[in-house]
Amino acid sequence: MSAVQARDLMELAHGRHEGDRERLLLAVADLCDASPEAARPELQTLLDDVFMALVVEAERHIRRALAERLATATWAPPSLINVLALDDIDIARPIILSSPLLQDTDLIRLLVEATIEHQIEVARRPKLASKVVDAIVDGGEPAVMTALANNPTAQITDKAMARLVEAAKRVASLRSPLARHPKLNKILAEQLYAYVGEALKSAICERFQVDASAFDPEISAAVASASGANFVVARDGERQDMEERLIAKLESAGQLRPGYLVRALKEGKLSLFMSALSSLGGFSIVDLKRACNAPDPELLALACAAVSIDRSAFPDVLTMVRDLNDGKPAGDAAGGKRAAAAFNRTPEGAAKVFRERIGGVD
Repeated sequence: MSAVQARDLMELAHGRHEGDRERLLLAVADLCDASPEAARPELQTLLDDVFMALVVEAERHIRRALAERLATATWAPPSLINVLALDDIDIARPIILSSPLLQDTDLIRLLVEATIEHQIEVARRPKLASKVVDAIVDGGEPAVMTALANNPTAQITDKAMARLVEAAKRVASLRSPLARHPKLNKILAEQLYAYVGEALKSAICERFQVDASAFDPEISAAVASASGANFVVARDGERQDMEERLIAKLESAGQLRPGYLVRALKEGKLSLFMSALSSLGGFSIVDLKRACNAPDPELLALACAAVSIDRSAFPDVLTMVRDLNDGKPAGDAAGGKRAAAAFNRTPEGAAKVFRERIGGVD
């Protein structure tokens, strides 16, 4: 690193102007891209700490720009890559599709922990390994299996292909990509022929150079009325489950901080805010929901004071919570004064008072 580069990075690190954090992250990424030393094990812990500290509270557009930059990087800390892979889908997409640091076990974990949007991107990943393919088929989600069927580079075994063809009985969206898939063989084509419409029947016959009469007409008649299943939409609570897993990862890395609460609210994620506040303060989600629906903001202020949110930041926190929660917690000027007084307490004192008073709120 030259003296000029070092000076520029120090200026960005101490900068307070909008965009300084983004320029710092991308400048460090550029520096690591240009240096083979960045992949050395002894530097990985340092890089992990630096990037995680900056990313946790970074704005959405900064995280998206960083994800795009790190999508093909071989030096990036794996824990950072995994956190970005669990972020909102537009941030996670380039990481899931391209990062060489995502192992098969990481991809399978995404299939279990992440939303269907994330799972679809896993299924689209080039040269997907057979063990990940099997996990997708085991999951049985129509949208994810369809994305897999449209991925000609995935390592789909004959057994997995047979299971996909069988699933095409109920999932109409699988039929067209499977009929054209390079791994489809003549035996499976005969089975698939029974499920598809006339256009695909013709395509199958032309591809395998057989006469339509070679396929069993009785099988075709038996399943001609089979209807396709619609794509499964994201289930209630699915995103909340993923957010809780993301928070657990940040907490285990020592990167869950009060500033993350503000970031969650700025992005309109009240459930993420409450999950993070629950983890930082040791409060139950039920109690935090009571605080957010209370007749005045004092309880929410106590919870925020307990995790060391700054007094000056609370008015913005309260406004954002109300915007996301139908105007609650309500409250008049007197309630506002009580909320302000919560920040006169120590974090321990605020937590104690919160726990004492929350039981009296319905």
